[in-house]
Amino acid sequence: MTKSDKSIFEKFSDWASKFTGSSYAFIGATSIVILWAASGPVFKYSEDWQLVINTGTTIITFLMVFLIQKAQNKDSKAIQIKLNELIAANEKASNRIVDIEDLTEKELDQLHCYYEKLADFAEEDEDIHASHSIDAAQQNQDHKDEMFRKRHAEWLKQQDKQRG
Repeated sequence: MTKSDKSIFEKFSDWASKFTGSSYAFIGATSIVILWAASGPVFKYSEDWQLVINTGTTIITFLMVFLIQKAQNKDSKAIQIKLNELIAANEKASNRIVDIEDLTEKELDQLHCYYEKLADFAEEDEDIHASHSIDAAQQNQDHKDEMFRKRHAEWLKQQDKQRG
């Protein structure tokens, strides 16, 4: 995708994200607050004077939530693609990890526990450069899949007992 393929909203949101994260935007916002505070005596600190800053900050905050979320979604997607490329390029990495962002929170927690245990095993290993072959990793994965199926079947039986 070239820059010319971007929609007007895409171009605007990219520009707005860069600008609002700049020191110029911070200085501008700070200046507005200082001017507003300094104008308090002129407006006798009236409710309208307070309403101006409250309304302005509420509107800006509301719009910024969506802008920040769009920027975060774009960055997250780009990072995922880069990580997927690294996984695909590394012959020893498991391709099963490529789409883990689509897993449930519970499934991600299970994977996290698995990698914590893997890190513990690596710490215990005397050879820090030791690596497992793809065949060994596949056998290990097959064993884990079998164990998972057994645990899942047991869990389903327990659920049936609890219901029945």
